[in-house]
Amino acid sequence: MSPRTSPAPQAATLPAARTRDRITPAGPLTAVPAPPAAPDWPTWGQRILPTPLRNLLVDLGMWHNPQPLAPSGHLTQTITVLERYGWCRSLDYSPTGRMCIRGAQNLLEKTGHVTPAARARAVEHMQTVLARHGVTMPFHAWNDLPHQQFSNIHTLLTRAAYTARAIGE
Repeated sequence: MSPRTSPAPQAATLPAARTRDRITPAGPLTAVPAPPAAPDWPTWGQRILPTPLRNLLVDLGMWHNPQPLAPSGHLTQTITVLERYGWCRSLDYSPTGRMCIRGAQNLLEKTGHVTPAARARAVEHMQTVLARHGVTMPFHAWNDLPHQQFSNIHTLLTRAAYTARAIGE
């Protein structure tokens, strides 16, 4: 056999060699869960009833609260809320129904999609991501900067969700 006909075995080993060149994460790959759906605007009952009274109605079986999400799920759901209703700066809720990050979090907390403790952890994850990029201001002040774009907001929330998910939250 001539040396010119021997490339076939080398081609068979090429994929195995190529897998060593790929960059893989340190831990096992996990599937990213689908983002939770953005809830509808709260009903008048959800807006007017104080949370303790609503919790009492839940205990009596007269009200059904949604399952609260972990911080990573809350951050992902915040993205879907902003995509559904629109994003704004300088106001929690604009007259047209758009929201800033904090407004979307308020909506999710008011409708029972997140607990105050999980929301606080989500805020910590957002602040951590901002600090990695040299931003020392609170996330809601960063949201309101005049040059801010929704793509930056989306990136912040996505990175914060991955940060939370990486530690099991």
